[in-house]
Amino acid sequence: MFKGSTLMRRTIELVFGALIASTFFSTLAFMIAGKNTAFNYNVNSAYDQALAMANMINNEAGRRDELPSSLFGESAVTGRAFFVLDRRGNVLYPLDYSEKVEGYQPETVECLEYARANMLYQTDDTPSALEILDKSFFSEKELIIQCTVLIHGTECYLVSVSRVNENSEIINQYVNVLLLSTLAAAFTMLLPVFIMVRHIVEPIQSVNEVARAYGKGNYMVRADESAKGEVGELAQSFNLMADRLSKSIDELTIERNRLEDIFNVITEGIVVFNESGNVTITNNTMNELFSKVQKKNLFTERLQLIPFDEVWDDVDSCLATGEKKERMVEGPDYSFQVDIIPKFDMNDPDHCIGATGFFRDVTDEQKLEKTRRDYVANISHELRTPLQTLRGLIEPLADGMVKNEEDKLRYYNIILNETLRLSRLIDDMLELSKLQSRTLAFKMFPFDLNSLLSDLTTKFMPVMREAGINFRVSFNTGRLPTVMGNPDRIEQILVILLDNAKKYTPENGSITLSTEYNEIDKKVYVSVIDTGQGIHEYDINHIFDRFFKADRARGKKGTGLGLAIAKELLTYMGETITVESEYGKGATFTFTLKKAVNNNDWY
Repeated sequence: MFKGSTLMRRTIELVFGALIASTFFSTLAFMIAGKNTAFNYNVNSAYDQALAMANMINNEAGRRDELPSSLFGESAVTGRAFFVLDRRGNVLYPLDYSEKVEGYQPETVECLEYARANMLYQTDDTPSALEILDKSFFSEKELIIQCTVLIHGTECYLVSVSRVNENSEIINQYVNVLLLSTLAAAFTMLLPVFIMVRHIVEPIQSVNEVARAYGKGNYMVRADESAKGEVGELAQSFNLMADRLSKSIDELTIERNRLEDIFNVITEGIVVFNESGNVTITNNTMNELFSKVQKKNLFTERLQLIPFDEVWDDVDSCLATGEKKERMVEGPDYSFQVDIIPKFDMNDPDHCIGATGFFRDVTDEQKLEKTRRDYVANISHELRTPLQTLRGLIEPLADGMVKNEEDKLRYYNIILNETLRLSRLIDDMLELSKLQSRTLAFKMFPFDLNSLLSDLTTKFMPVMREAGINFRVSFNTGRLPTVMGNPDRIEQILVILLDNAKKYTPENGSITLSTEYNEIDKKVYVSVIDTGQGIHEYDINHIFDRFFKADRARGKKGTGLGLAIAKELLTYMGETITVESEYGKGATFTFTLKKAVNNNDWY
């Protein structure tokens, strides 16, 4: 559990470092104090021995003629050398000094010469230090002591040369004991330190594990708050932070999903580009937006998403200049409005960090706008024709240019017909507008289609005969069942279809009103079949449009609203109308009527 624990490792390092530092400074202080003590002890010992030697010489000199040579010279045991000098600095003892001077230590000879040159002329027998000379290595110094002695009543000088060592075997032993005790204390402290640090590390490790779980997306775990002190408070604070973080993440997730839903249901295609021009985000609309456009290069990923090179040029230019780009992309069957908007860095408003593209399919809007323009143009044309005719007739009458009563009557009849034509045009326009806006309401109920067709045949038979057209009614499946609808509106539709067929059927042609009942789908199919000029294949898809007139060059009269009104009436009743035609061989218009389930149904 504690493998790789930085806190455990650093705590143990700190404890051992503190022990080592304590040992180092304690040993250093002990050695400095020990050296001073050893030095002072050796100096005092040298003074005491010099004083004892002086007393001995004073005692012995009174009883003997010569002092023992063993008292003087250099001793390897004590590390000291004693010499007796007269007041002139001559060596009196040892007697053979001048002969054996080469046998003495150079430091001893040097110190003796120094004493001879710097003798103190004392009046008492108290030892005095001439100098402490640092003439050796390993913390050894040479101490020169001089004191006055009497030999046979003559005042002489005892010179002691001592090696004073700052080190002491006892001090070294104490230092070793100190080091061993420190090492023992370090190993003894290891176990309690480990236990104490483990007690601290365990809850911290628990908090760390919780943090790692949060990093992996698990927001349900919590830290143990049972630990006392700051660690328990840390766990409580962490759990509080975790609760708030979990709540914030849940809220952000809900908001993100909501925005993603909005983003995906928007009818506009949205693409987000990064600073390099690569696509980072798209919404669902982009998957189907360009389905009508033929892909130029299937091996280019960019063109698979947006199949227009000019749009990609706009994206690159927008990212390079930071300017908004707008473009209308048009083709035979499509129109798209494209807007590329740059995105700038919040900290650097001049740095473009990406862009967002908005793609809107305006095909229907363009078609609607074209239809609107055509509608206005058609209305203007249809209204202008009768108005110009009326003006051309009224102006001569108003100016008194028409004198003949028969001509005036003919003018008046033409004016009446054009006025009626203008009135019919306006009525048809109003009716079509009401149908399309669903403000024209009429009832639908069961009625007898056989009776309606019989009456209609009676009305149209003379008209067709006069035009030289063979007209007949065919009941292909016999008598028709009762159907649902509005008989007045059905008659209006049939009149429109028959008038239209009569208009484009030449003399000696034929028009057939055919009916058929389909038992499977419970519908009656009513068809108006003519042998007229027919409809071009490029006109047939527009035959039910407002103001559309097939073969305008022939100058057929009419408003161009009849078929549009028929289609809207049938759509209002929930029925359909279709057309089949081959140019030069006539046309067939067919509409449906549902069979009535209950003869008492009205709606």
